[in-house]
Amino acid sequence: MANVNNLADKLSELKIKSDAPLTAGTSRVPSKIQSVSASSSRVPPSSVPKGLGTKTSSSTLKDASKSAGTSGATSTTRPEATKTDSASSAPRAPQVNVADIGAYDGGFENELQSGRGSEVHGEAAEDLALDSSTSRTALYPTREWRLSSFEMGRPLGKGKFGRVYMVRTKTEPRYIVALKCLYKSEIVESGVEKQVRREIEIQQNLRHPNILRMYGYFHDSKRIFIMLEFAAKGELYKQLVKKGRFSERRSSRYVAQMADALQYLHSKHVIHRDIKPENLLIGISGELKIGDFGWSVHAPSNRRTTLCGTLDYLPPEMVEHKPHTAAVDLWALGVLCYEFLSGCPPFEELSGARATHRRIARVEYTIPDHVSPEAADLIEKLLQYTPTARLSLDKVLRHPWIVKYEERSKGSSGV
Repeated sequence: MANVNNLADKLSELKIKSDAPLTAGTSRVPSKIQSVSASSSRVPPSSVPKGLGTKTSSSTLKDASKSAGTSGATSTTRPEATKTDSASSAPRAPQVNVADIGAYDGGFENELQSGRGSEVHGEAAEDLALDSSTSRTALYPTREWRLSSFEMGRPLGKGKFGRVYMVRTKTEPRYIVALKCLYKSEIVESGVEKQVRREIEIQQNLRHPNILRMYGYFHDSKRIFIMLEFAAKGELYKQLVKKGRFSERRSSRYVAQMADALQYLHSKHVIHRDIKPENLLIGISGELKIGDFGWSVHAPSNRRTTLCGTLDYLPPEMVEHKPHTAAVDLWALGVLCYEFLSGCPPFEELSGARATHRRIARVEYTIPDHVSPEAADLIEKLLQYTPTARLSLDKVLRHPWIVKYEERSKGSSGV
């Protein structure tokens, strides 16, 4: 795999591959590679990817697992990660002595017996031979993992390419994580093998409390398995749909957490490109977590041309087929803030995609009367047609609407 070796030599700050030609522009449809939701326990340094490990009481984990949905989102019972890249910040999974992971339904075996999936060959086989114990692009190599390393638990959800289960390591101290399975042949049939590889290579090296942790990954002849944090409180989008819209306090705290996470990603030259409620998860303490990196790209030059993401969140430069920069995430943050407060995206047009594109290009939207002037000010400063005119993430974090609720939230956990 010469291309992988060359990649390892080229990447310095964050060892990940750059963009590949992709198609895009779906409306409110989750990215092709769906995230998993799981409240995780951690894996010991000797028996798991280096750095898995924070303690969580069994009762807390049980309560969290009951509240998590089955849709495959991922948040966790893990310790707050720090924004460093030192070896001490390598992945850690929550540690518990006793916890109910539920009953396994035999899904993996049943799918193989039914004939699902097949072996892949050639360049695709090399691209999808992913193992965190031998990866040249992983900042934190892990121990060797196999499916037999885990005690299988209840299903957490299904995705386009496979299933997600709550699992526990068989070795002491028996950490709990979410295990996502992807079928190689289905990835190849969809033509997204390079996208899947890039997503894994990006997420494996990220360390931030508002970014879902990837603890490791391995593969067999037909499948790829990814070990993820367990998102204890499930998918944010489901909560938004259930409530209709969020309060200003809750919205402000989520926007602040998103801004902090995006600031970290941009410092690593990573552009997310698909910020939306469906790609966000909620952790055990109510903290927001970015859980899907399917359209993300490592872009040191900060200029890309691929049209990608979700229709309602596309910025004017993408709609008009112009090169884009990390400023696309600033636009998406403005759209996200609007949707938190109103329950729907600002440029949504039921008459079709062309009408939505037209509204986006004209920056044509109306802020509901119930939204406060401070929140409206932040939205307006993010939803600017000119990318360079959008409010910087640093200024977002210092905006009066953010500071106002940050001060009120001091001393309280989560949102």
